[in-house]
Amino acid sequence: MGEARRRLAEARVGHLGTVRPDGTPHVVVCCFAVDGDVLYTAIDHKPKTTTALQRIANLTTNPSATLLVDRYDDEDWSALWWVRVDGSGRIVAAGDDEHRRAVDLLAAKYAQYRDRRPEGPVIAIDIGRWTAWP
Repeated sequence: MGEARRRLAEARVGHLGTVRPDGTPHVVVCCFAVDGDVLYTAIDHKPKTTTALQRIANLTTNPSATLLVDRYDDEDWSALWWVRVDGSGRIVAAGDDEHRRAVDLLAAKYAQYRDRRPEGPVIAIDIGRWTAWP
């Protein structure tokens, strides 16, 4: 699992999946950081159509969450890989110590967050399962 952990930690973009209240899937692209078996993604300043984000609503009714990262090169299939983590998502409010730690991790990974730290809630996913290929 060491290679999967490294690939996940180094990936710049992930695909976050949650479950809508009606049971249908919801997937968004996100920035994230990993600390052991906890993954963090923040609600940041990037333009959004609303501040009432579906992913937050989803996690309040069903904590099931997954994040997928991958490398796909249509010319060199020998270099393909993916890593998926599944777990239980929760919302960490601004002002909480865990929120500050999560934003510090995100700022260490992304220069954009060093310039403008996320002020909104943070989604924490307590990872229960790691799956990778190859």
